[in-house]
Order: sequence, then structure tokens, then C-alpha cells
Amino acid sequence: MSIRQLFGFLIAGLFILLVVSIYNNRVINTTVLLQAGHEGRTKGNTGSINGDKKEVDWNILVTKAIEKELKRHNIHVTRVGADIPIANARIAISIHFDGTDTPCATGASIGYDSTHINAKKMATRWKEEYKEYFPFKWHRDNFTKNLSDYYGFRRVNTEKGFLLLELGEMTCDKQIEWLEPRLELIATKIADFIMDELER
Repeated sequence: MSIRQLFGFLIAGLFILLVVSIYNNRVINTTVLLQAGHEGRTKGNTGSINGDKKEVDWNILVTKAIEKELKRHNIHVTRVGADIPIANARIAISIHFDGTDTPCATGASIGYDSTHINAKKMATRWKEEYKEYFPFKWHRDNFTKNLSDYYGFRRVNTEKGFLLLELGEMTCDKQIEWLEPRLELIATKIADFIMDELER
């Protein structure tokens, strides 16, 4: 291989790296940003597991159902996995199910950036709605610095807020039995909630 060919390959490789870098750091503009928690992650925190049931699978199922319902109403939706891009959105929602070493120690909860002017109001409305439906325990709100950093709240600029919804505990058999046949209904409830929030 000549020096000229080697130099050509080097330039082509650098160009490809530049294009990939620009693509990965582009800013997404959307009405609703939906995150399926842990999707695409192969190491680190890959989500809770209970037998053959995996949190990541439920997160994806629920998020896809929400996306489908919102798109049916002509709402611009962007769905992402564990790696949250830099984005602008009116609302951002992250879907998760909790898990603990002590089964049935948790339940539903909600995480949000407590410094966001509208997030707490939106979180309170979701909590009131889901509390009437979800028959198990509800934990105090999560808005720690670690949660904020981990879930990418700082990467997404929202008008109404970025909510992380923990919809129940994967490691609790009673909750699993109640949740599994209702996953699509829960997705519909979340989609309806998002549409109501967009109209506020």
C-alpha cells in the first residue's frame, strides 16, 4: 500500500468519525420525547428481572404503545432508549418499573427535576391519576441529583417537564400479576395524560 493510499484511508476514516459525532450530538426537536428505560443497554444497570420477565421488555412494550397512540392523534413523538440525546420537547416521559432486593418493598413512584417550574405540577397530576388506579404502595417523589444526572434531565429542555414514571415493582409477584395484563391499558392512560397536558 502506498503512502497516498494510506493517507486516503486515514482521511476517509476521520471523515466518517466526524459524521458519526455530528449525528450523535445533533439536537432533536419534538413535541413528546419518550424513553424506554434501559433499552439498548448491555452492561451496567440493565433493569430489573423477575423469572422470565424483564423490565426492559416491559418498558419497550409500554413506550411503543404510548408512541402508537400519540401518533394516532398526529402528535410528533420521538422514542429513544437508554442513551438520551440532547433534545427540545414540550413533554418528556421515561418509562420504568422498579425492582428491589426485598420483594414487594416498593411500588410506583415518580421522578422529576424539582427545579423545573412546571414539572412538579405535572408530576402531581400524574400521581393523583395513577394513585386511583394502581392498588399498591406509592413511594415519595424522586428528584435527587443522582436521578437527575442518570436519566438525562439536563440533556432535555422541556416546556412542561420531564417525568420518570416507575409504574410498579417488577420484583413483587403480586404486582407482576396485576400489572402484566394491564400494560397496554396503562400505556393508554399515559398517552391520554400526555395529551391532556399538551392541551393545558
